[in-house]
Amino acid sequence: MTRLAWLPALVLALPLLTAPPAAAVAEFDVRDYGATGNGSTNDDDAIDRAIDAASAAPGGVVVFPSGNYRARTIHLKSNVTIRLDAGSTVRAAASGMDAPENNPYDAYQDFGHSHFDNSLFVGRGVSNVHFAGTGSIDGDGNLSTSNSPPGGAGNKAIALTDCADVSIKDITIRRGGHFMALLNGCHDVLIDNLKTVYARDNVRDGINLINSWNVVLQNSRIEASDDAIGLKSDYALGRTHTSQNIRVRNTVVYSHENNALQFGSETCGNFRDIRFDDITVLGGGKAGIGMVSMDGAIIEDVHYRNISLTKTTTPIFMKIGERRRCPGSPPAGRIRNISVTNVTGVNLTAPEPSGTTGGSELTSTVTGTPSVDIGPGITFDNVRLTVPGGHPASDANRVPGEFLTSYPPRDYGTRPAFGVWARHVRGLSIGNGSAFRLDANDNRPAFIVDDGSDLRLDVTAQRGSGSAYDVGVSGVSGYTVAGANTSGGALRVRATNSTPVPGTPVTRYAEAESGTVTAPMQTLQDPAASGGSYVAVAPGSNSQASAPATGHATVSFDVPDPGAFTVWGRVIAPTDSDDSFWVRADGGAWTNWNNIPLGASWHWAQFPVTYDLAAGTHTLTFAYREDGALLDRIAVSSDPAFTPSDGPPPTLLEAENAVIGQGVIESNHAGFTGTGFVNYDNLVGSYVEFTVTAAQAGTATLTFRYANGTAVGRPMDITVNGTLAAGGLAFDPTGAWPTWTTRTVTVPLAAGANTVRATATTANGGPNLDRLSVG
Repeated sequence: MTRLAWLPALVLALPLLTAPPAAAVAEFDVRDYGATGNGSTNDDDAIDRAIDAASAAPGGVVVFPSGNYRARTIHLKSNVTIRLDAGSTVRAAASGMDAPENNPYDAYQDFGHSHFDNSLFVGRGVSNVHFAGTGSIDGDGNLSTSNSPPGGAGNKAIALTDCADVSIKDITIRRGGHFMALLNGCHDVLIDNLKTVYARDNVRDGINLINSWNVVLQNSRIEASDDAIGLKSDYALGRTHTSQNIRVRNTVVYSHENNALQFGSETCGNFRDIRFDDITVLGGGKAGIGMVSMDGAIIEDVHYRNISLTKTTTPIFMKIGERRRCPGSPPAGRIRNISVTNVTGVNLTAPEPSGTTGGSELTSTVTGTPSVDIGPGITFDNVRLTVPGGHPASDANRVPGEFLTSYPPRDYGTRPAFGVWARHVRGLSIGNGSAFRLDANDNRPAFIVDDGSDLRLDVTAQRGSGSAYDVGVSGVSGYTVAGANTSGGALRVRATNSTPVPGTPVTRYAEAESGTVTAPMQTLQDPAASGGSYVAVAPGSNSQASAPATGHATVSFDVPDPGAFTVWGRVIAPTDSDDSFWVRADGGAWTNWNNIPLGASWHWAQFPVTYDLAAGTHTLTFAYREDGALLDRIAVSSDPAFTPSDGPPPTLLEAENAVIGQGVIESNHAGFTGTGFVNYDNLVGSYVEFTVTAAQAGTATLTFRYANGTAVGRPMDITVNGTLAAGGLAFDPTGAWPTWTTRTVTVPLAAGANTVRATATTANGGPNLDRLSVG
């Protein structure tokens, strides 16, 4: 025998040396039990027989080959998998569904929540039940969305109560009636790659998880008319369970008329340890992120992370109410320890068809009751919302009602702030990169908080052109406000019957030209200056080298808390290091600020002076010593670590580096920036085209620096990406070619690279164009 002659014998013996293969799962084809799949014959009796056989196996698979299976109520049992193969659809019959069972607890929730038997698929007290395959369940327009469905009609696609070890994977549910799937009192549930399909008038809620725990919903698309994903706790089973350890992730959600991600309104039992991660919300006619405790529930330890919101009437809505629709008429519950992190929102107007419950836009809202504050631990971190805007300053005076027994966001109407309106709140923090911007000018403040404590804001907020202040606090004990408006200035606070956190650093900015300016001081223009202007000594004049007698600029600011304040100035010292200011506070002694650091562009420098200031309004007065420097704005701060910042500087694009159509680069007139300017050819259609890169889509302010030494205007068309943004924009005479000024226009920009072209519209051509500033 050769050395390998034994090998065939070993191979033949291998099956005897290894474990036997697992037994194949038994399959039960519904056609073998009498189902036709012809779309007209009621196949539910045959399907029930197949389910009985699979459950007795146990753990059998009920197979639906390609076809349309018309069915009345199908009765699920434990240890069964419902496999809907490709091309298979179970369609609800128009009549003959099981009648809704009697429920002694009807009074505590709506009809649809109280009854389960009248469903297409129903399982009560079942376990080890699974839906699989790529087929679908279709209410076919026969499942009612009414709280009073007609006799013989069903109102749910899937209803499961007191269930365990359940999965719904890969299938599609269409036209599910009142609920696509309702699970009450269930645990150890997996919903994966589920698709629910919106059909107006044939579906209300998407997925309702009621009194359930140990649930994962992932990789799905849930679309509905009413609440898309609803976490609730009613009393339909005669008891409640704490809803906990629930994870919703990597899912697309769309509610056309109500709430995308919603807690309540049924809230008899408590909620804790719940996470929403990596969710795309495509619409919410009421709220994108909604949370109400109406019936005494404690909702806590809930966290939202990486959420994208679009077309949501109210981006974020949190409310405690006192409806008390549970046994014992419980008092108001609690909402606390809720974090909202990395949330973005754009295109937040949610237009819906006439007659629906949706609305156009409502402000994010956090509110408790007069007796119970919402919080503590309500945190918004890196929440960046661009809201529609468009409201007058008078709307800031609105005082919404309490609405303790109802829960829709629309009850409160237009809020007095555009970013966040909060009331009866404790421990609200908005910061860590949070920013609130506008699609259209809005003259309400960004934030208003009424009746609260421990408020912390550190945000960026856009400012309306007619807004009187950025943050309003009323009846708030212990608040801090930091951050800036989108131009870099400090947020303006209007405080009424409120106190800051003791010892909290306070920073205030003020424009040099905002107060009184007396000769020989004067206000001059510069697009690089904050607000486009600054204060300087008149050309040819010097203030006295000793304590100044004339030529002052006085600015005012308020501080909420006494303390020691340092002073900073945004300056240019163009001549030499002896350029300096005199400065005094509240009419006190003058202090000489010598040796301003040299620099040909705007920069911040700290005054060698500290003032002890009481709470209230104060004035700083500046005068020039010797040749004088230029003063743009000032900052005063009680924070010893404070370093002033104006936010990102504007983008400066020199005309000589742009694309030039019929024009030449010249440098024969003084006062230009860069290496020269563009002299347009004298003809219609001559142009200069810039490439402007925007980090995100939105509006931008374009400031053209130009000179026009003629006696007539030289208008130009401003186009963005080939679309006219401003027709015949005036570029009026400046008196001389070395005299430069600016012309500003607001235009829309797309994310990424944009072409901005300034084209002459008359035979005189355009002005001499120095540069474009984008801010």
